[in-house]
Amino acid sequence: MTVHVLMPVFNRLAMTQSMLECLRAQQIDEPLSLIVIDDGSTDGTGEFLRAQADVATLQGDGSLWWGGAIDLGLQHVLQVAAAEDWVLFVNNDTRIDSDFIQALLGIARRYAPAAVGSAIRDLLPPHQLLSIGPRVESWYLRVRDVFDTSGQGGGAEHEVMPMNALSGRGVLYPVAAIRAVGGMRPRCLPHYLADYELAVRVRAAGWTLLVSPSVSVQSREDYGNAYRGATLRERLFSVRSPTYLPALIRFWWVAGNGWEKFTLPWRMLIFALFPRLRKKS
Repeated sequence: MTVHVLMPVFNRLAMTQSMLECLRAQQIDEPLSLIVIDDGSTDGTGEFLRAQADVATLQGDGSLWWGGAIDLGLQHVLQVAAAEDWVLFVNNDTRIDSDFIQALLGIARRYAPAAVGSAIRDLLPPHQLLSIGPRVESWYLRVRDVFDTSGQGGGAEHEVMPMNALSGRGVLYPVAAIRAVGGMRPRCLPHYLADYELAVRVRAAGWTLLVSPSVSVQSREDYGNAYRGATLRERLFSVRSPTYLPALIRFWWVAGNGWEKFTLPWRMLIFALFPRLRKKS
């Protein structure tokens, strides 16, 4: 079995180099295939990647964003992967320990059929736990972190925790699960929510979603999407925005049950007009 590692990058060459060293240092009982999707970098990333004999590089033109880059990588993997292979999503602005992938594999095998995500810890010592993973609350159209909603400690003492979505920052999927759901939906979800939406469909197709708080990526404390559009148009129709309307509609439609799908337009309007109703619930 091969673990196909997908890492989208855009500039930030030093981060890419650092993460590749983390991947090369993995102590794992399966072969790794390293695939970097370079979405039009202009800082020498392309030249560096072309010189790496152990890295396959897929080239974008700057318009892929995260969802499109992962989709391009998955198209490549699905052409070459065996049925029992795995695919791992990682970001270049993180670091991982040398046993990271092996730990994810062990959990995925033990609880099969399963996809396994990872917690996020601060890159700086003492590596404080920042996130366990998303909890999708589809009726209220919100995503909160399990760490913030399950009390002091956030369940960090558990070996594994069941989830209803997974972050793309260090998540291991069976290739069979990706084939079953048809991969990403980059036209509707080019960036924000794309990772959660994929996980929701994988769960609906019969795979368990798990996170082990003891298996983590290390990231800066300000991880995530900090973009806030200056105008209403930018907030609703900029791909960079966490409130990009096409992505919101697609995600909440996929995440909802039948009644939630039927009431989606009204709930989106009500919560937009009266946001306190969602926060108080």
